[in-house]
Amino acid sequence: MWRNCRIFAKYLCRWHQAKMYMSDCRMKIFWFTGILSCTLAAFPLTVKAQAALDNVVDLLVKEGFVNVRYVERDGERIFSIENDVYRIQAAGISKALQIIQANLRGNENCKVVVAKYDVPQLVMEYRPGDEVSEEVVVGLTDWVATYEVGEVWKQVRSGKVSNSSRFKVDVLVYPQLSFKNLVITQIYQYLLDLSPSVEVSLWPGGKLAAMVKIPVMADGYSVSESKIHPGHITVSQRFLLPYNVRGRATLGLYNANRYGLDVQLFYPFKDQRWTVEGRAGLLGTAVWGYKGTSGFHLTYDTDLQLICSLSTSFFWERYNTQFIARVQQWLHNDRGVKFEMIRHFRYASIGFYVEKATDAGVATNGGFRFQVALPPYQHRRKGVVPRITTSNQMGLIYNAGNERTYFNEYKTEASDNIMESNSLNPLYIRNEMYNF
Repeated sequence: MWRNCRIFAKYLCRWHQAKMYMSDCRMKIFWFTGILSCTLAAFPLTVKAQAALDNVVDLLVKEGFVNVRYVERDGERIFSIENDVYRIQAAGISKALQIIQANLRGNENCKVVVAKYDVPQLVMEYRPGDEVSEEVVVGLTDWVATYEVGEVWKQVRSGKVSNSSRFKVDVLVYPQLSFKNLVITQIYQYLLDLSPSVEVSLWPGGKLAAMVKIPVMADGYSVSESKIHPGHITVSQRFLLPYNVRGRATLGLYNANRYGLDVQLFYPFKDQRWTVEGRAGLLGTAVWGYKGTSGFHLTYDTDLQLICSLSTSFFWERYNTQFIARVQQWLHNDRGVKFEMIRHFRYASIGFYVEKATDAGVATNGGFRFQVALPPYQHRRKGVVPRITTSNQMGLIYNAGNERTYFNEYKTEASDNIMESNSLNPLYIRNEMYNF
C-alpha cells in the first residue's frame, strides 16, 4: 500500500514540474502511464494474498475436511468447514481452527461456520485480545462458539465449494447388543448383531441410509431376530429455517417395527444453555417375518398413528451436564413425562432417566444409558472408494423396571443417540476443543 502511494506521489511531482511544457496529448499519456504503474505495483500483493487464502483452503482439504468455502467481506474472513475425518467433532473443529488461525494476519476478524451434511450447525468466531503473541498463534482461547449461524451462512454459502461431500459413501458397521432377564433359571438372554449400514451423502442436507442386521449370537430372541434381515432404511433431509430453527425430516423404515414420516425441530434460545425441541411422527407398524424357505417378507398396516413429544434442555457447561424435561407420548399411546440427566465426557456420555405415565400398566420406570465412541478416532477416505469403518459410537440402555410393553420409543436413524445429539453443542465444543 505504501509502495503504491510513493509511486503515485512521484508521478504527481513529475507532473507538476513538466505540465507547462507538455501538450494535451502527452499529458494524457503521462497520466495513463502513472495509473498503469500503480495497478501493476498492487498486482503482486493481490496475487500473494489470494495465494495465501488458497493455501488455507488446500490445507483444510488435505486434512480431510469437506464442503470447505471461503469468502472475504469488509475485511473479515469467513470459512465454512465440515468434519469428515475425526470421530469426535470437538477434535475436528480444534484441528480446523488451528490451521486457520495459523494463517491469519494479526488481529483480523474471522468466522468459521461448522456444518453437517452441508447444513450449518454453529459458528466459531475469532475475538483476539489487544495483544496476540506469535508464540501462541495456534492457541484457541480467543474463539467463541455460538448457534447464531443465519447471517454468517448467507455470506459464505455463495463461496466456491472445495471437496464436496456429495455422493461420498460410507459403510459403517454398528455393533448392537441387547439382553434381557426374564427367565428365572438363566441370568441373561442376549442378542449381538453386527449391522453394516450403507450411508450416502446426497444433496445439501440429504442422506440415504440402508442397514442389514447380521446376528452373531442369539439366545432367547425370536426366529426373525436370529436371521439376517433389514434394519433402518431411510432418506432424511436436514434444514435451517428462519429465526435459527433447525430441523430434520426422515422417511422410511425405523426400529421398533415402525415406518413412516418423522419431523424434528430444534430451537436454541439467546441464552445458549437453554434449548427446546419438538417432534412429531406419523407412524405405522411394519414387521419383518420369516416363513421357511420363502425367506423374509414385510407385513405392514395402513393405520397410522401420530406420536408427539416436546422437550426443553438446560446445559450446565461447568460440568458438561445436560438436564432434559420432556412431555412424552410413547408407541403404545401411553403418555407422561420423562426426566434425564446426562454427563458428556470426551469419549463417552452417561445418563440416568426416570419416566412416569398416566395411563400405562406400570406407572413409573427408570434406568441408565451410556454411549462410547469407538476407535479408530480418525478415519480418512481414499479417493472415491467407499470408506469402511465402525460406527461413531456404541451404547446401551438399561431398563431398571424390566418394562417391555410401555415406555417404548423409536429411532429414525441408527446413528441417533445421546452422544451424537450433543456433539455440536457450542458450549460443549468450547469446553472440549482445548483437549485435542
